[in-house]
Amino acid sequence: MSMISVSLEKRLGDFSLEAHWTSAANIVALVGPSGSGKTLTLQCIAGLTKPAAGRIVSGGRVLFDSAAHVDLRPQSRHIGYVFQGYALFPHMTVSQNVAYGLKTGSRERLSARAREIIDRLGLTALCGRYPNELSGGQQQRVALARALATDPDLLLLDEPLSALDAPLRRELRAELVQALRDCGKPAVFVTHDLAEAYQLADVVVLYENGRTTDATPKDELLWNPSSERVARLIGARNILTGTVAEIGQQSVVLEWRGQRLEAARSPSRPLNVQIGDALAFFVRPEYVRLIRKDRPLADLQRHVNCLQGDVVGDRDEGTTLTLFFRLAAPGTPSQGTYDLEIEVPKLVYERLGVARDRQWQVSIHPGTIQPLPGVGGRESEVDLFSDSRFPTPDSQ
Repeated sequence: MSMISVSLEKRLGDFSLEAHWTSAANIVALVGPSGSGKTLTLQCIAGLTKPAAGRIVSGGRVLFDSAAHVDLRPQSRHIGYVFQGYALFPHMTVSQNVAYGLKTGSRERLSARAREIIDRLGLTALCGRYPNELSGGQQQRVALARALATDPDLLLLDEPLSALDAPLRRELRAELVQALRDCGKPAVFVTHDLAEAYQLADVVVLYENGRTTDATPKDELLWNPSSERVARLIGARNILTGTVAEIGQQSVVLEWRGQRLEAARSPSRPLNVQIGDALAFFVRPEYVRLIRKDRPLADLQRHVNCLQGDVVGDRDEGTTLTLFFRLAAPGTPSQGTYDLEIEVPKLVYERLGVARDRQWQVSIHPGTIQPLPGVGGRESEVDLFSDSRFPTPDSQ
């Protein structure tokens, strides 16, 4: 593994970037919406843009240090850059594009190096073709081959799959991650697609309005976000706020919407709360379970965190359905017109007859209720990663 440390400040017009993160992981994903500073960070690492202040270190080499007046030229940074849109030379063949950055050595050695990379990325049959004769996926591999040909210390990829349509993008994710693993080079790539980041990267840095989180292992980010704000940034659903009623060594009991919910406590993340404090938590929709009505009483008694209510809307996702569930308890639903989103396989939806029977009891296992550190109840930040696939029932 090769450590990369980024601490930089840069202002462009009204936009201010302050990026601070460090990672020893092999592949780092910078994730955030357009205009949040991800590509600008890559340009600063590559030396294409000069930060106003800061320090950038890659593999023990100081690339930029404003205090020490270090600012290596792009050619001296030993970095391979795959641009968004690939930026292949249209008048050059695949072989010529790949060999373009090779400047030193005999013609035979440079040719051998280009052939080695071309063979590794499965481009041998395309050597004589021009970019306009290639598919989007083939162009992506040529751009990666050109970046790898110079044997860089670090790879930078700016939304490497964004130029492809959705089905091809999903198909090529696996190819790209395999190519990155095979080449053994540390890489930093930019994406606005969180699913893409989880598939390709080891750690994730979240960008929001020119500010960043530190690099976080992707599993920790997904299953144990460090705050309510981070949970919203990664698109977590069912982010709710309760009141602490009991505190135990292994669990905490929350009062929410007139109900009492037992949530397991993470041993690696202490909760600095007292009884009576507001506490934000979230429940993944796939972990809210419908309780079958044909089960024996003994089976029903094994369920915990049981809630009674109605399915007030649903959305067909193809292989799954999202149900919008409102508690039977009095009071205003916690998410406007409903309290919980529940995700069920379509087969379960059909076998249980949910389309006809809208009254249900549900259960939530304590281990799937994720308390969020910090006191809840404050105004929620906008979820910059939300999208129109998640409407409320009234908007359907």
